[in-house]
This record gives sequence, C-alpha cells and structure tokens, in this order.
Amino acid sequence: MSRRVVVPAVLAGVVIVAVAGWLWLRGDDARPASFRSESTSAFYSAIDTRDSDAAPLTLQEVFTPAAKTLGTMRLEATSEFSDCAEVLWGATAEGCTQALRATYKGGAVAGQFVIFNLRDGRAADSLVAALRKDAFVRQEAEFDAAGSRAQARAMGHYVTVSWAGGRASAQDLVTALVALDGLGRVVQARIIAAT
Repeated sequence: MSRRVVVPAVLAGVVIVAVAGWLWLRGDDARPASFRSESTSAFYSAIDTRDSDAAPLTLQEVFTPAAKTLGTMRLEATSEFSDCAEVLWGATAEGCTQALRATYKGGAVAGQFVIFNLRDGRAADSLVAALRKDAFVRQEAEFDAAGSRAQARAMGHYVTVSWAGGRASAQDLVTALVALDGLGRVVQARIIAAT
C-alpha cells in the first residue's frame, strides 16, 4: 500500500477514536439555565441521619397514584438506582444508598424528579453544594436544557432535584417546576414517622 493512503487512513482512525472517546467520557453534562438550591434546616432534624429513618424509599411511596399527573404533565417512567453515580455527573453522593427518578411529559413541557437517600444532612448539603457548581443530575427527560429551570433541596438526609424544560413560557416552566418539587412532600411523612 502506498504511504499516501496509509497515513491519512491512520490519522482518520485516530480522529474517530478520539471523538468517540470524548463523547463517551463527557457523559450527560447538561445543566439548567436557571437553578435554585436550599440547604437542610432544623425543620428536618428528626430525619437528619438515616439512623432515625432507616427504611428505604419505594417507588410507590414517592410516585403515588396522585403523582401520575402533575398539572399538564403525565408520568412517563420511573427508575430506582442503588448506585447514585448512575444518576449524577461531576460529583459523588457520599453515603448515598439509593436514588429514585421519574420523568414527565405533557404538551410543551417535560421534566424529571430525583430523590437521593444519603447518610446524613451534612452529606445532603454537600451534594447540593456540588450541584450548584460543576455537577448535576443526568438528564433523562427530553427537553432543551438551555432554557430549563431546576431546584435542589436538602431535607434532612434526602436531596430532591426537580428539573423542567421545554418550548413553553417561563410561567409554564415555573408551574411545572413547582409541581415536580411537590413530589418532595414524601419527606414530610418520613418526619412524622420518625417523631
């Protein structure tokens, strides 16, 4: 074979491998355009550690029949993870034993909700701090992250992340975000059970 053919073919192969490796290693690194976060507070002291709230969350507990529809959005899928790294990019959730995720879609809006079960309130605050910087949850719902809105809350040893996006008005996105965030009310039942 001629050197004129081999060298370009090898270079093309190297470029293809490099691009494929970059795409594979970069992961799902989408971030919302607007993000708010809250650290845990004394209100959640009854469930500040998993020791006082040991039972794992269940999909049925978080995504109840009433949660099949949130405003104009309908539940599309739910997933449970024992390895929280599968749901995150750019951060680790130290002491995390489970993450539950749901995706919703309706009209021009889509969204997702994730709840993490961490060791304690300090680990929850640490995860929320990481989400503020260079990390986030992997995007599963189908929407353009560029115009999306998200919110993360540390509540005792839990962290919830609500994320909404789509080709909708800012008001519709806020409405969807509030509806998704309401799924975090499951934590209130855990507070009552722990007291």
